Amino acid sequence: MFRGHRIRLDPNNVQATYLARAAGTARFAYNWALAEWQRQYEACKSNPDLPKPNENALRRQLNAIKRAQYPWMLEVTKNAPQMAIMQLDRAFKNFFKGRARYPTFRRKGRDDRFTLTNDQFHVEEKRIWIPHLGWVRMWESLGFAGRCVSASISRVADQWYASITVDITEPLLPSAENQGVVGVDLGVTTLATLSNGETFIGPKALAMLLDRVRRLSRGLSRKLKGSRNRGKAKKKLAKLYARIASLRRDSLHKLSTNITRRFHTVGIEDLHVRGMLANRCLSRAIADMGFGELRRQLEYKAAQRGGRVVVIDRWYPSSKTCSCCGYLLAELGLGTRRWVCPGC
Repeated sequence: MFRGHRIRLDPNNVQATYLARAAGTARFAYNWALAEWQRQYEACKSNPDLPKPNENALRRQLNAIKRAQYPWMLEVTKNAPQMAIMQLDRAFKNFFKGRARYPTFRRKGRDDRFTLTNDQFHVEEKRIWIPHLGWVRMWESLGFAGRCVSASISRVADQWYASITVDITEPLLPSAENQGVVGVDLGVTTLATLSNGETFIGPKALAMLLDRVRRLSRGLSRKLKGSRNRGKAKKKLAKLYARIASLRRDSLHKLSTNITRRFHTVGIEDLHVRGMLANRCLSRAIADMGFGELRRQLEYKAAQRGGRVVVIDRWYPSSKTCSCCGYLLAELGLGTRRWVCPGC
């Protein structure tokens, strides 16, 4: 079983500069391969005898020209451009299978990341070894025992993180304490309401820090483009958004762990979140809750404990159905929270 552990790095100025250069090399290789893929694909449409673009051909093509045209790519680990092209190939496969959108070009400041294979890094206690760089300190030790498969180095705001994938050998987590069944109803005012009556209030991180977001956004809009003050204001706003995401992620992890540790079977409704976000009055509150992330965490954490998550059909009238006799109510207003079953 593969598990991932995201650990914050503590690089010095020289190491942070190298990480930024490696991320820039990976971004350049990805964008170069995407442009070359599109060019070769259009050429194949006009001349069917030409070979179709593929990952191996693009990697060989870049290796043949990088020493002459892009010598600066040799100053960082070879995994940075290679894994970027492999990720582009995976993105196209997901697109053609209908699992993702068409790949887009990566941008500086938003897509600052690169990936290392298992033979290109080592982890010892609170440090990680990276080619051409050496040992970089980490804020904590790796939380899983097993074979390290890969490591993805990324930058969020002004902080660097290492997401290490481990093929664990330890057994699954203990089974749920209570082998019962619970239903989870998601909402905006209350993040989750369980069928046993328990309620969990969401963090509402964006709503809590919205005034500060607006103030920093106004300050950023007033700064001259390309100036150093604009760069400082942009970094402050990015750090604030990173804090909002961390608060939301922490709350969702605590809630999903609490539910899966106590109950073996969890029922959750299949919400059409994208359609709900079209409501201009509630879109910000809905996005602030993180319904999709909560469902993802419940599914994989329940599987680790031998449990399961049952997804209720989107059109199933659960609120109109009596839990005792199964009576189906004809109409139910949105403001009605309790009703007496005529059948019972």
